[in-house]
Amino acid sequence: MSFPLLTATAVLPALGAVATAAVPAARRTAAKWLALVVSLATLALAITVLVRFDPDGGRYQLTESHAWIADFGVRYELGVDGIAVALIALTALLMPFIILAGWHDADPLETGSRRWRPTQGFFALILGVEAMVIISFEATDVFLFYIFFEAMLIPMYFLIGGFGDRAHEHGEEAASTQRSYAAVKFLLYNLVGGLIMLAAVIGLYVVAGNFSLQEIAEARANGSLHMATNTERWLFLGFFFAFAVKAPLWPLHTWLPNAMQESTAPVAVLITAVVDKVGTFAMLRFCLQLFPEASKWATPAILVLALISIIYGALLAVGQRDIKRLVAYASISHFGFIIMGIFAMTSQGQSGATLYMVNHGISTAALMLVAGFLISRRGSRLIADYGGVQKVAPVLAGTFLIGGLATLSLPGLAPFVSEFLVLVGTFTRYPAVGIIATFGIVLAALYTLVLYQRTMTGPVKQEVSAMPDLRARELLVVAPLIVLLIFLGVYPKPVTDIVNPAVKSTLSDVHKKDPKPSVEAAK
Repeated sequence: MSFPLLTATAVLPALGAVATAAVPAARRTAAKWLALVVSLATLALAITVLVRFDPDGGRYQLTESHAWIADFGVRYELGVDGIAVALIALTALLMPFIILAGWHDADPLETGSRRWRPTQGFFALILGVEAMVIISFEATDVFLFYIFFEAMLIPMYFLIGGFGDRAHEHGEEAASTQRSYAAVKFLLYNLVGGLIMLAAVIGLYVVAGNFSLQEIAEARANGSLHMATNTERWLFLGFFFAFAVKAPLWPLHTWLPNAMQESTAPVAVLITAVVDKVGTFAMLRFCLQLFPEASKWATPAILVLALISIIYGALLAVGQRDIKRLVAYASISHFGFIIMGIFAMTSQGQSGATLYMVNHGISTAALMLVAGFLISRRGSRLIADYGGVQKVAPVLAGTFLIGGLATLSLPGLAPFVSEFLVLVGTFTRYPAVGIIATFGIVLAALYTLVLYQRTMTGPVKQEVSAMPDLRARELLVVAPLIVLLIFLGVYPKPVTDIVNPAVKSTLSDVHKKDPKPSVEAAK
């Protein structure tokens, strides 16, 4: 194609961010509409990428390659496989809902001497994050990927610290302090991971002489590039550490509950449904493809960490008093399933992990956005401050229930298929790991149903007795996500058809094949 479709998909939200930020302060409604239109236009481009992509047409498609920093072998190289296409589509799909859900989250609000940052900045930062996430999924030059992998921290820092949740039981001053703490913690954790990765990126260049993912992978496959065992392991650990922080994987996860608790609901969705997926995606694209032997060497330890994430995250979710922190710990548990599926090194596990990234994004968006609507009405994130909501706001309660049931992977909803594939793929190679991981499902049912019971059922508390049900804008946000959860739960084939060829290529990178069944099929 002569038209640079991948570049356009990333550049459009970047230009939209600049244009939104430039809207005069008095025209904040115009800034909102501009951001929404740009997000819809980006979705149209992402759909075009999806339509143009041929799952059986080769690994990297719609490629673009231009000289950039020739003296250091850095090129502007883009290309997508089925995994990247699915995640670009997820990112572009969620952005209009994030913008609509946050329509009033950054409106000016006088609280003494404090004034919220301009509305234009809020929506400009969201579009900026979208641009950086999309180009991270597209980049096949390691250095290009690293730049945007790190750059997305800047707008996220301001979204967490400058546009945090207004619901705080200890007042605005305490809320401001907590937002600043959460933003700094998010930034420091990810910067440390990024700096370690930078050392590994430089080491990779010293060994390989360039940053091209495809060239390095091909050279490794045909034997023209050989890495010493210890060198490959150290480089793998440098990359994996940064991705594990972003994912987040236990014990590098502690920034996530603070960041989600102090963010507005749309920004919390942006963190866990979009930005964090870059970490798990990069494990598939870079760790396994660049360092296949080291990936196999590290697999036992990574599976143990993934198991701890699954059980630990679920246990902490059970004991949470704060709705947003509960969803955050549930996400940590779910990311454990994703990472477990990736390093199970089976086609079912990796297909399930990729599908899980998509389905987790949709289910978390549905649950967190409805929770945000609930919190905005009551002005509190504490579970104990609710009760009997389903009697006064039945539509809100119903959508909250569906989002919660998707979170516990109820059969018939999208996450069930992906979680089932991950467990099957893990069990065929590591049965003990697969068995232990199933306890995460039991705990997910516990924290989800307890959350619903305590907030939605029982006597109607006086503070929620006049709570309005979902409004038209809020229904427009939630209804499509619910439809997608049901559709992909019943018919996941459109996504699996796209990602399966890419998964097979990834397995061939690490020279792995699916284990043969222990019991022969009856003839």
